[in-house]
Amino acid sequence: MEECIEALDKHANVMPVITSTVWKELEKENKEFFDAYRKAQEDRILEMETLQKIQKKLSEASIRDSK
Repeated sequence: MEECIEALDKHANVMPVITSTVWKELEKENKEFFDAYRKAQEDRILEMETLQKIQKKLSEASIRDSK
């Protein structure tokens, strides 16, 4: 939601309070959609964290192997 608020404020001069109010109403009216949206966001965050851990391990292994 924050990204949307910032983008609309910056690019369309929509006041953040308006975007926030509309967003909250949309969440009420489309609960299933926003639940799925939040779940997808959480999944993406976990995926990124996992990828970062893998990259760190690979980097550490590469450094060890080069010594």
